Amino acid sequence: MIRSLIATLPAFFAALLLTFTPLSEAHANSLLGDKLTLRDENKMGREFDQVIRSQMGMVGDTYITDFVTDVVKRIEDGKRPMPFKIKSAVIANPLMNAFAIPGGFIYIFTGLIQEVTSECQLAGVISHELAHVSQRHVVQRIEKQKKIGLLSTVGVLTGLLLGIASGSGDGAAVGTALALGSSGAATQAMLNYSRDDENEADHVGLNALVKAGYNPQGMPQMFEIMRKNKWFDSGSQMPAYLSTHPGTADRITYLNDRIARMPKEFSQRTDDNTRLHRVQVLVRAKMSPANTALAYWDDKKANGLTPMEHAGRGIALTRLKKMDEAEKAYEIALEQDGNDPLISREAGIFYFKTGRAEKAFTLLQKATIQNSRDAIGLFYLARLQSEAKQYRQAIANMQKVEKLVPEDWEVHHHLGMILGESGDTFGGNLHLAYAGVYSMNLRKATLHAQKAKALAKTDAQQEEIKKLDALIKERAKLKK
Repeated sequence: MIRSLIATLPAFFAALLLTFTPLSEAHANSLLGDKLTLRDENKMGREFDQVIRSQMGMVGDTYITDFVTDVVKRIEDGKRPMPFKIKSAVIANPLMNAFAIPGGFIYIFTGLIQEVTSECQLAGVISHELAHVSQRHVVQRIEKQKKIGLLSTVGVLTGLLLGIASGSGDGAAVGTALALGSSGAATQAMLNYSRDDENEADHVGLNALVKAGYNPQGMPQMFEIMRKNKWFDSGSQMPAYLSTHPGTADRITYLNDRIARMPKEFSQRTDDNTRLHRVQVLVRAKMSPANTALAYWDDKKANGLTPMEHAGRGIALTRLKKMDEAEKAYEIALEQDGNDPLISREAGIFYFKTGRAEKAFTLLQKATIQNSRDAIGLFYLARLQSEAKQYRQAIANMQKVEKLVPEDWEVHHHLGMILGESGDTFGGNLHLAYAGVYSMNLRKATLHAQKAKALAKTDAQQEEIKKLDALIKERAKLKK
């Protein structure tokens, strides 16, 4: 349920460009003369979000995404009123990165989550990005481009987002070339406005961080971490347009000066990093190279591992096909804390994958009773129930997963298979069609949509077909 990158960077650019085309045609007057409305910005954001979700690897583990959502919500509450309802997502990517797009969409990379040492640091990045949203910086840049022309605007914004989202050397180079090649000096002039944008985002973001109850030191600390990783270095693999921004050292000095004038108790606030550390175990175990993750915990073994870290070793060992060692790691974790639902879940998945259904069922059932929002646990529990031909329970649990992660193609695939096996051929084909849509396999989506349409008998089923057809047409625009 954690998807890998499924398209090349040129395809990502093409999809973004196509996404802008209908928007640009619909709002050409706005882009070239008038102000963009909040409604325009919201539409733009939704279209970008579709592209990003179809092209980037999205994390579907609700234990990770719920943690990020809670941090984002806390910052959002500290920033009210906001022009948009904020929608967050986590991208499975090792880069230390985060970015926001018009309409209130924010994306956090797993590499960033892995590098922070305290929740207030992650909150510092989020508060900075949400300040870009609340101050509508991207839209203001588009509006400033109105004299340059429509294609220039498309090229600039696409280039910037391509560079940010990819973060790789090639992607950054392509993104920069697109941005700077669009309109020469005029484009460069527009990029220079980002100096003011970044200063304002630091200022507004720090205010939100304090109002949310976090230690304000989290923001300059995060800049220090980024500087050590050369995140802002113009010689690094980040987009070159970052070199037009104020230097990291200057920004750290500014933030520290502001914090020094705040009440001392603000800088004495502490985080409960329990959830963060557990999320970091999952990210390290599942999304970093397995050998690297294993070496990390083996180095720590002399000082003692937490039960969750033993489970993390088990995940890494499983990825390396060292099943006997993995089982020992899980058994240690269960012995030390058998009531931890996350440990029960991961051990249950291990026993599911190694063919020990009874043991897997006990652990997964326990995990999902303790955490009813555990999409991963429910996903594997439903598959076990399906294999045992307990279709009613399997369907109910997979439908819960679908509500939690509605755009995960694997969930729709398995729900479709379970429904089909249970005798619901309409529902089976409907969800197999959705699996095709969300995996961008539109041939599969159309095939199963046609089968579902032929089977639709009730008004409710006809309405389901209409929604599906509209979604297929919408996603087809991204592949032209």
